[in-house]
Amino acid sequence: MGPVQIFGTKKCSDSRKAERFWKERGIKVHFVDLKEKNLSPGEMKSVAGKVGGLTALVDKDSPRYRERGLHVSAYAGSMLEKILLEEPLLLKTPIVRLGANATIGYQPDAWQKWISG
Repeated sequence: MGPVQIFGTKKCSDSRKAERFWKERGIKVHFVDLKEKNLSPGEMKSVAGKVGGLTALVDKDSPRYRERGLHVSAYAGSMLEKILLEEPLLLKTPIVRLGANATIGYQPDAWQKWISG
């Protein structure tokens, strides 16, 4: 099994719990801090395709969501993708990828299924 990729922030408790989940099972983790580096456009499209689209990736509880006025706007498609690529801290975390699988949020039951396969 290849390394699992986790996109999140060090301050996010769910991202830390996700990292711990994988490490406790002896699976190598590649952690990407969204404060330093964002998903590539290809990674974002791949994850969005697995989790229900770009709108599923948006953290509507994020302070940046309100600051950007997204709570009163209806962004979709390429405009939403552009915003998420510019503002990675608008993404729900953790984003966890392993092979063709992807999840958003803390989902240990789904990850256990990946492992048990």
